[in-house]
Amino acid sequence: MGRRRFVLASASPARRRLLESAGLAPEVLPSDFDESSLTAPTPRALAGELAAGKARAVAARERDSLVLGCDSLLELDGVAYGKPDSPEQARERWKMMAGRSGILHTGHCLLDVRAGRPIREVVETASTTVHFGRPDDAEVEAYVGSGEPLAVAGAFTLDGLGGWFVTGIEGDHGTVLGLSLPLLRRMLGLVGVRVTDLWA
Repeated sequence: MGRRRFVLASASPARRRLLESAGLAPEVLPSDFDESSLTAPTPRALAGELAAGKARAVAARERDSLVLGCDSLLELDGVAYGKPDSPEQARERWKMMAGRSGILHTGHCLLDVRAGRPIREVVETASTTVHFGRPDDAEVEAYVGSGEPLAVAGAFTLDGLGGWFVTGIEGDHGTVLGLSLPLLRRMLGLVGVRVTDLWA
């Protein structure tokens, strides 16, 4: 049997780049999953549920592939924060985050689809603590004006302009980028796939 088709159910450029740099050639098929009404008891659990919803929506259209859905949330004071809805909200987030630490949760859902139906599903969540610096008002304005914080969970990136304002992390940096490679490798093993068999 040849290399399995690997589908990324996410439009995130950072996730695609991370997979490509690690040897995979994902086919990107963003999910149309409606996450607005989804709830869960904790931010960590919610990240897993969101990832599962995205993966299942894409897997329902597949015949034979491995489908990965991911979703990230920042937990601060027990509250889950996704992408800010506006520049004003991004500014408020940075006022809350400055000089503090949060937990970035990234949910992962891997579905093994064969003959048009999922035969195995694995859902896991990776969590990494992020320590934020204290950007001044002009720096926050410039960062919000760049548009970057409006496109990402928690209103920051590690691999972009936001990296200037992160003083450290505890855990896997890939989790903060949106996908944990060590966790995905373990999940693939659970469905009987070696990651080396997927290398392009």
